[in-house]
Amino acid sequence: MLSQLEIITGTTDFFLEKETAAAIGKFDGVHIGHRRLLEEVLSCKAQGLAACVFTFEPAPAVLFGTGDGKELTTREEKRALFERMGVDILVEFPLTKQTAAMPPEIFVSDVLARRMNVRFIAAGRDLSFGAGGRGNAALLQSLSQDLGYEVKIIEKVCFQGKEVSSTYIKSQVEAGNMKLVEQLLGMPYPIMGKVVHGNRIGRTLGFPTVNLVPGESKLLPPNGVYYSQVRYGSRKYRAISNVGYKPTVTNERVLGVESYLYDFDQEIYEESVEVYLLGFRRPEKRFEGLEELKKQLKEDIEAGLRFA
Repeated sequence: MLSQLEIITGTTDFFLEKETAAAIGKFDGVHIGHRRLLEEVLSCKAQGLAACVFTFEPAPAVLFGTGDGKELTTREEKRALFERMGVDILVEFPLTKQTAAMPPEIFVSDVLARRMNVRFIAAGRDLSFGAGGRGNAALLQSLSQDLGYEVKIIEKVCFQGKEVSSTYIKSQVEAGNMKLVEQLLGMPYPIMGKVVHGNRIGRTLGFPTVNLVPGESKLLPPNGVYYSQVRYGSRKYRAISNVGYKPTVTNERVLGVESYLYDFDQEIYEESVEVYLLGFRRPEKRFEGLEELKKQLKEDIEAGLRFA
């Protein structure tokens, strides 16, 4: 049974009655480094503290225009992952020019200690917050005794000798290295959303598919066909997915994710599904006609059965 995630979003005016253990960060990807922070706060539930994630919305790179706005995990995906992991409260703190300019000492005393009622904080060594990014792990520690909380600073997690970061994982998604991405995330790369109507060409060809249109901020790997898995309801289905524009059957430039699920033939329009990309099979290409496309789809589906 999932814990019900309480989400506080769009306001700086809140107060948590229950004492909390909080992890602070951007959490783009909810990767294995983030999971170290989350393990710490989740373990505090045994002491009666509410497990809380504190993040900024939008991310600082978006507010200050230093990034392209592309995310490993969208806001909706992060919410789903946090709830599944057992987080009790998610604070999506509004990041504006005004809140970003808050003196870090005020942020710690007013937001973390008073509004969040925090008793334990897990933070990465490279955490920064407040005006000029002056707030850091050392400041959290220096204020902890006066404000009545404990701090645990988590060192960077490394994989194969390289620091795990959202930036590094993005580079691997863009390169289509989905197996490495899975190892860095601690799970296959997710694309979550509601099923939309396609052009029904797959059904016409005898291969009915499930279509998603990811949000504009979602980072996608190179266009092509991927071995995948699709979660619908409580079940997971082996699948094969096309990421791209489907150039053989449409000239519309709508970037979508179309998945054929093995042993599945339900109409689930408007239902929520999760597509997990496991490995790259081939680039997207334009075929001469539907018969050539059908032949290739049969080959892709047979290859998917052999994929381990």
